[in-house]
Amino acid sequence: MNMNANLSYIKEAIKEPVNIWSMVGFAAAAAYMQSPIPLVAALVTEATYLATVPASNMYKKLVERRVMKQQLEARTKAREELIKTFDPREREAVEYLRWMKNQIYQNYKKFTRLKQVPIDIQRLDSLWESFVDLLDIYRRCKQHLRTINRQAIQNQVTQAERSLAAADEITKPLYERNLEILRKRLQTMDDIERVVKRIEAQLQSIENFFGLVNDQVVTMPTPEHLSMLDFDSLLSSIEMTKEILQETAPMMSALEGIERDSTAALRPMQQRARE
Repeated sequence: MNMNANLSYIKEAIKEPVNIWSMVGFAAAAAYMQSPIPLVAALVTEATYLATVPASNMYKKLVERRVMKQQLEARTKAREELIKTFDPREREAVEYLRWMKNQIYQNYKKFTRLKQVPIDIQRLDSLWESFVDLLDIYRRCKQHLRTINRQAIQNQVTQAERSLAAADEITKPLYERNLEILRKRLQTMDDIERVVKRIEAQLQSIENFFGLVNDQVVTMPTPEHLSMLDFDSLLSSIEMTKEILQETAPMMSALEGIERDSTAALRPMQQRARE
């Protein structure tokens, strides 16, 4: 992970407790001695410290590891808070997979009599996190789709087509604009529904993969037997799904914008009807 662009190693070095307490020590010495000499020594020491420590590769790696740990802790906390917002059924699915993951780790250690779970099996952590993230997007898409009445929009399309056919030249552009908006709404709904189906398939794949790993661990003749599990394929497909999901937020925003445009487009026609 390249953090050089986002990290100021000098600022990190200034905030180090050893640096802060050394400066406090110099200040205390200057106050006790009633002399500026400790302050001069402090400036020299600080200049030397800032010129050498932040430039050290060892210190940079230390800071990067610390920042990565903080980011991981923040993501873990945010994910746990997210799970609390799920409905009971969704939380049950998440917690069941968490429980199964822990059972897999325990069973592996139990049957192999090893203290460490191999890296491949530990990738279940990433799969579980992906399950939570995908489930969150899935439920938000479903909730959004439930607020939209497709049949009502299709009826409006039919009505708009009839009105357009009978409209005069002045009113015709308004009906054309409204018809365009309604058709975009239907197209955007179709796009979101396709994403929802893809997420649903991925969620099922993750659940089934956890079950497969658990079966393999319980029945494995040797630890090497687990190397046949295709973690890479599933993780790659999840990453592909996440790339597709990046399109979801703009689509949902677009649908909301289209709904606003549709309302705005109807106002002039309603005004003309009253006239």
